[in-house]
Amino acid sequence: MSMLYIETPTILSEPFSERLGKPVWLKLESMQPSGSFKLRGISVLCQHEVTAGARGLVSSSGGNAGIAVAYVGRKLSIPVRVVVPQSTPLEARKLILAQGAQVTVYGASWYEANTHAQESLASDEAFIHPFDHPLLWQGHGTMIDEVARAGIKPGAVVLSVGGGGLLSGVVAGMQRLGWSDVPVLAMETRGAESFAAAIAAGSAVLLPAITSVASSLGARQVCEQALVSARGHLIISEVISDRAALRGCATLLHEHRILVEPACGVAIAAATRSSVHLADVDSVLVFVCGGVTMTADRLGELLQSI
Repeated sequence: MSMLYIETPTILSEPFSERLGKPVWLKLESMQPSGSFKLRGISVLCQHEVTAGARGLVSSSGGNAGIAVAYVGRKLSIPVRVVVPQSTPLEARKLILAQGAQVTVYGASWYEANTHAQESLASDEAFIHPFDHPLLWQGHGTMIDEVARAGIKPGAVVLSVGGGGLLSGVVAGMQRLGWSDVPVLAMETRGAESFAAAIAAGSAVLLPAITSVASSLGARQVCEQALVSARGHLIISEVISDRAALRGCATLLHEHRILVEPACGVAIAAATRSSVHLADVDSVLVFVCGGVTMTADRLGELLQSI
């Protein structure tokens, strides 16, 4: 099986380290060929399905997963269909189409798009879930291996949560390497806090709607594995405003010339607005999960509107 994702840099952010008074490391998954961490697990799952005989790939996505599946499909010369909700930005749809995939717009949120994608599946097509499959988590967990190879073991890990695929993969990787003593700060925006709702309820909760501008966090319900991860590892849930997430995007752009979407900015915000949960740790690793759907003009518009 060929590796379709790349090993990304883990850099020490001097500006963020100065803000927090401790080392802050950034894992730059925004540098993946498809623009986000999604490519890791999705490439593993897609290649598995094609090897098993699939002659087409179908996925549902708020943006980044669909771009990743489309990228892998082009690399493997396999046709791809992606169903996106109406909330998916036009830029994301264009990027999926640019990889040669077919795009169908269906439903108000990812939940409706996902149902439609699965119901439309042909017998020779494989469904590629954007966040809920063991092979996805296996692929995402390789990020932890790369950080460890760089000689880094942080005092805490910060990441964003949408459907829970990144969280599940990172925790699996941490557990495999014996990092059970390293807490995870799981960041969400208000209006897309399905993980926080699940933690509060003790089981997965279906949000009535996604009202956050962080559309890539727009899974109305997290996968069960996210809750399994929370039972076996110290995961702290924090929910912040859309504006705070957008300010995280703006700060990353200003300090590191890296442009990401609010679904990533929500994690950056924890390291730039000094989350209380990071006060007692000696160093921090932040996953810059990516998002090629954001533009500088769009970021400016969103900041002015909120």
